[in-house]
Amino acid sequence: MYTVGIILYGIGIYIASFFNKKAKLLLKGQRQSFKILKEKIDPEADYIWFHAASLGEFEQGRVLMERIRRQYPKYKIVLTFFSPSGYEVRKNYDGADVICYLPLDTFYNSTRFLKLVKPKMAFFIKYEYWANYLYDLKHKHIPTYSVASIFHPNQTFFKPLGLMYRKILGCFTHLFVQNEESRKLLESKGFYNVSVIGDTRFDRVLEIREAAKDIPLAALFAQQKKEEEYILVAGSSWPPDEDIIIDYFNRHPEQYLILAPHVVNESHLQDIERKLQRKALRFSQATEENIKETDCLIIDSYGMLSSIYRYGQVAYIGGGFGVGIHNVPEAAVYGIPTIVGPNNKRFREVQTLKAKGATFEIESKSDYDSLMNRLEKDEDFRCQTGKAAKDYIEGEAGAVDRIMKEIQF
Repeated sequence: MYTVGIILYGIGIYIASFFNKKAKLLLKGQRQSFKILKEKIDPEADYIWFHAASLGEFEQGRVLMERIRRQYPKYKIVLTFFSPSGYEVRKNYDGADVICYLPLDTFYNSTRFLKLVKPKMAFFIKYEYWANYLYDLKHKHIPTYSVASIFHPNQTFFKPLGLMYRKILGCFTHLFVQNEESRKLLESKGFYNVSVIGDTRFDRVLEIREAAKDIPLAALFAQQKKEEEYILVAGSSWPPDEDIIIDYFNRHPEQYLILAPHVVNESHLQDIERKLQRKALRFSQATEENIKETDCLIIDSYGMLSSIYRYGQVAYIGGGFGVGIHNVPEAAVYGIPTIVGPNNKRFREVQTLKAKGATFEIESKSDYDSLMNRLEKDEDFRCQTGKAAKDYIEGEAGAVDRIMKEIQF
């Protein structure tokens, strides 16, 4: 039944590829996978295989991948993605030796894939459970690990008719889960090869903070503005976020703004500029002279946000009025309070930060106005909430160390 479902899924991707760009990229990428593997796999080398569904899972596995690469340079890395939103962004990532899409999970493809790669071990990040690959890995006695996974009772594995799917979990040599609830749930079903390691993303954001790039123009903007009042950094914002942020900003000259939209294209940038009623400047057009005259710096390129958060006294993380919030720990690690929209319930770290009074949820412009007024006027409150954020992130680090102690290389 599973394989039939996978084949039907493949047919669905093929049909969708005629009118959906993402499906077209996925289909094309899967068709190229074996060609890439044949060309790039060194039959004399020892490989470790990492699989991530998309970009978020990649970031969770990245810190472990890079640690293994540093400590055990004899191994080469094969990295596979399921989603174009992961592969297309990281296909040139220099931390892996071979990068491709994961071929569709059929018995034939899994056999062919493992015959080419011959991995010494495999890591599946978070919610990745491909039955044919996992059964084949187990049959070949290849150590296989689930990393940073979370389990809850509503998953198919734990439903009355989920026995067939639950057997998939028996293919893992060890399951490294994020929380104690996941461990207890797995143990209740007879899985004892489980360790609670936390979330590898905390290790990652600490690494990012330590490697943060100096951005002189942003630093110049922040330095002169901070001497007057304070700066809000709005990261990965979408139009519903910007409607709230910009409305307050326009009415409050004591606040300055660094705005890094999630989508950077001319249409969106012009939309942002139309909403702004105070002086604004795109980063690509900034100079040491004109940046002194602006109140809002619009980041119109990718790759800088994780470094730019350090220039703010408060951060707003976008996406909470749409598909879901973006990376809150990336900002919280700098010891500043963070603000998010209402769609944040599935993010465990955000729920904890909220409980600790370090992240604040808003549902409307009036919520935002009240919160910003307090953050603006009460510097002690701002500092206390920021410290709580930083303490939590630093206290949760160490997941990769816990994983490395368990694995036999």
